[in-house]
Formats: sequence, C-alpha cells, structure tokens
Amino acid sequence: MSEYGGRRRQARRDAVTVEIGYALFSAAFAAAVIFGAVAGPALLFRLPSGIEMLLFRTGYVLAPLVFAARVVSVLACFRPDTSRPSGAHPDA
Repeated sequence: MSEYGGRRRQARRDAVTVEIGYALFSAAFAAAVIFGAVAGPALLFRLPSGIEMLLFRTGYVLAPLVFAARVVSVLACFRPDTSRPSGAHPDA
C-alpha cells in the first residue's frame, strides 16, 4: 500500500512539473506575440521617432504583464486530483 501512495505522490509531482512548464512556455509565447504585435510596426516601417519609442515602450510594458497574467491564470486553474486522501486506493 505504501508503494501505491509513493507512486501517486510522484505522479502528482510530475503533473505539477508539466503544468508549470506549460504555463511558462505558453506565457513566453503569448508575451512574444504581444510584443511583436505592438512593436512590430516600428520594426517594419519607417515611423516618426516618437511613435517608434511609444510602440517599443508599450511592448516592453505589455509583454511582462501578459506573461505574468498567463502564468497565474494557467496555474490557478490547475488543481491536482485532491478528491481522495493520498493513501486511499482509487477503487475504494
């Protein structure tokens, strides 16, 4: 019985690790897309320097905010299976 509980705890730790990795990867992707969408026109087109600076600064502010919001939203929605005590058998 203790062997089953140990595997269950390890599976729970693995699930948390995968969820954290997914949260970080998807947040980095979302932040890069937001930065590209906001600051991209300044890189592609000749714009007045004031507008270019505004676009870059806006991108630099929004990207970390999107990153943090995505990580928090993914991890807040993740709930490992806590309906059973850690030592309980799944058929019980």
